[in-house]
Amino acid sequence: MKASKLLKEGKKTLQSVNDRFGWQGDEDVQAWDILAHVLGRQPDEDEKISKADEKAFNKLVKRRMTGEPLSFILGWVDFLDFRMTVKPGAFVPRLTSEFLAQQAIRRLRNRRSPVHVDLATGIGPVAIASARAVPKAKVFGVDISGKAVKQARENAEKLGAKNATFLKGDMFSPLPPDLKGKIDVVTIHPPYVPNGELDDLPIEIKKYEPKHTLTDNSKDGLELSRRVISEGREWVRPTGWVLIEIVAMEFKRIKPLLKEAGYTDISSTHGELKLTRVITGRVPG
Repeated sequence: MKASKLLKEGKKTLQSVNDRFGWQGDEDVQAWDILAHVLGRQPDEDEKISKADEKAFNKLVKRRMTGEPLSFILGWVDFLDFRMTVKPGAFVPRLTSEFLAQQAIRRLRNRRSPVHVDLATGIGPVAIASARAVPKAKVFGVDISGKAVKQARENAEKLGAKNATFLKGDMFSPLPPDLKGKIDVVTIHPPYVPNGELDDLPIEIKKYEPKHTLTDNSKDGLELSRRVISEGREWVRPTGWVLIEIVAMEFKRIKPLLKEAGYTDISSTHGELKLTRVITGRVPG
């Protein structure tokens, strides 16, 4: 079978799955990525695909039909200008977090000896992005999951982010004590789904990604946001920033928390995708 026909059939199957589950996805890209994964190279639409590769392609498409995230099937996810290895048992980096990383990088570049801490770092996309973009920065990624931290370290080594250190622990607790009052930027994409709304999530998320990466077990999903705002005052230097990626509707609840904690320059901004927002607050200088 020609690659073009196989891709067309794969796209049609993936479209039916998206329609059934109400997913938003680019079936063309997904089918192409699966075939490229099978072949180990970019396919030529006019080439003839062997029976073995055709079978392997259809097998992976069937895995996707169960709801398994494409990133787990392929074993990688693209983030900004690099590709990360991702394995089951971890949170799949979201494209929305590219904007969070860009906002951190912009602020770090203006500092003499910048320090960046990324909380709930997962496999480390935001931390690795800033470490690569700002080589003079000291970057720390923190996560309560040992599996995630292990993947983050492996990705950082593979991508040459030697200035990124990953630590297992709860929020600021595993950081070196001498960082208190010296951090320039803190970022977090917290698990913000209220505990009672987990069942409403798409199957590809609630079935395959760890629960602790989706919810902080609070009724409103804002517990980690509260903590980074309150605890951040002790760790962030004067004129430093706290950046929180969260859904747009929560700005009205987070803004008063930032004000009460004494932050300035409070705002809500978004990237091209507009699915989430980055809430910013600055420690007064």
